[in-house]
Amino acid sequence: MTPTPTGKSATGPGPTPRVRLICMPFAGGNAYSYRDLDAHVADVIELAPVEPPGRGRRFSETLLTSLQAMADDLFAQIREELEGPYAFYGHSMGGRLGYLVTRRILTAGLPAPLHLFVSGCAGPGVARNRRRYTLPIGDFVSMLKRMGCPPDVLENDELMEVFEPVLRADFKANDTYTYERQPPFEVPITAIIGTQEETTPEEALEWQRETKQELTLTHFPGGHFFIFDHLPELGHLLSRTLSTALSDACRGSSP
Repeated sequence: MTPTPTGKSATGPGPTPRVRLICMPFAGGNAYSYRDLDAHVADVIELAPVEPPGRGRRFSETLLTSLQAMADDLFAQIREELEGPYAFYGHSMGGRLGYLVTRRILTAGLPAPLHLFVSGCAGPGVARNRRRYTLPIGDFVSMLKRMGCPPDVLENDELMEVFEPVLRADFKANDTYTYERQPPFEVPITAIIGTQEETTPEEALEWQRETKQELTLTHFPGGHFFIFDHLPELGHLLSRTLSTALSDACRGSSP
């Protein structure tokens, strides 16, 4: 399945190709979760969000409760669409999904992404040994409030009836994930965290174990969903990094 475009044309002016930034959803998210980011990235970037089953356009499909199963599903969606330059961005659960899909791509011998961006997400080897998906509804909602989930969802019984099963399935996928250590790859990683969120700088630095390139670690003020308070800055970071990576790749492929 082709990732859903966000309104930009598939080709831009001039000879320079565009980078497809494939966006992986956070817990409870869908293909529209990053739509507001589109206005803040350079024209060289085309946002291409994907979504696992049970949400958005795939609402009627059965929810998955395993990150590995989600990664298999997302890999199947995009594996035929990796001929041009592309990169991954994922927030929270989406960061792990971007990492797991990258592993599948490299194992299959397909073209590697230019870059992996992860935000609000500890390195995949960091284990917290928790079972948030089993919390009673009151405790579950309190946890979501502390994380900064939108109150218009949490305080609306009809919306929660729709979102609670999705959130619990995603938290189960996160909380039951078992890390399997593999040799570091060549794909560069940028990790981004909020200054008041649960993920610590030390946990974010664990991403260095996954890449042979030097990890870039960036901080923004705010809690777990800090990205939505800093969309211009986030867009600038993505644009600057991918513009440089694309220029380097084009020079490297020149005869």
